[in-house]
Amino acid sequence: MRWRGRRQSDNIEDRRGQGGGFRLPFPMGRGRRGLGFPSARTGRRRGGGMGIFGFLLILGLMWLLGINPATILQGPSGGSGGFPFPIDRQMAPERSERSGHSQPRDVTDFRIPQGKPRSIGQQRSDEMKQFVAVVLAETEDLWHRKFRERGDRYREPKLVLFSNYTRTRCGPGMAMMGPFYCPLDQTIYIDLSFYEQLKNKFGAGGDFAQAYVIAHEVGHHVQTLLGITKKVMAAKQRVSKQQANAIQVRMELQADCLAGVWAHEVNRKRTADGRPLLEQGDIEEALRAAAAIGDDQIQRKTQGYVVEESFTHGSSQQRQRWFARGLQTGDLNQCNTFSQATL
Repeated sequence: MRWRGRRQSDNIEDRRGQGGGFRLPFPMGRGRRGLGFPSARTGRRRGGGMGIFGFLLILGLMWLLGINPATILQGPSGGSGGFPFPIDRQMAPERSERSGHSQPRDVTDFRIPQGKPRSIGQQRSDEMKQFVAVVLAETEDLWHRKFRERGDRYREPKLVLFSNYTRTRCGPGMAMMGPFYCPLDQTIYIDLSFYEQLKNKFGAGGDFAQAYVIAHEVGHHVQTLLGITKKVMAAKQRVSKQQANAIQVRMELQADCLAGVWAHEVNRKRTADGRPLLEQGDIEEALRAAAAIGDDQIQRKTQGYVVEESFTHGSSQQRQRWFARGLQTGDLNQCNTFSQATL
């Protein structure tokens, strides 16, 4: 992707390097030793660290978010051998934040509504930040136009870069969760070390694979603005865990399709000197990333077998199919995963 020299979004907040008082007593992947909790200047009570109660609280929050605490308790030698979750988690609001909303009768109601000299490591870190800012700017351009065509106004999301741990309105954000979007603060959160895991542990490198990650999270933001997220959250509270997982799969595949809509737009763009913005192999990188982080692939890598009922993001084939659908059509109205009998 020819991204250098293009507009960068101003909606980036860099929280990397913020430390904190709590560290886990074992390494968390290569070069990291635990989770750093940044100090807060919020007027809430502050302490000099986090004891056993705080640790148990974090484990409890992880269960609420659907994360198995054994993953961090086992450390790198616990059997998974790497990043144990799908590419992102769209973190859910608290029940009190979701109450009082109208609830659809069934899931098919969730259609798109009409209408000084620095080190090499520092240089690479800054370059990655610039790349993320360019990709976010490209999504802003697309979705402003798409919403204007519908007679709506697009509100740009924020994107936070963090390392290890950060606070969000949806709860604690951790690097081990992968990139995620919080609808309560309409913010995307990314620990850039995920891209190294995407390349080295999932075999899905390349800058357009990284761009796909961001576009997918922006897709969740589009869902929030269109009211789809609210309906999904309400529906998931009324059904079994297995049924809620099935609803979430449709949510994630729709975000993949919306990422494809963005890729369709980028594929048409040219640089200032007339060259295509996308380079040979870029689309293949995104498709390879979509396949690498399908639920079936991740489960095979982390536990050796597949449990389809526990899928929350969709299979590799499904993720590729819906990304490709958005890419081929460029039409967000083609991304209605909730009306499809089969995915």
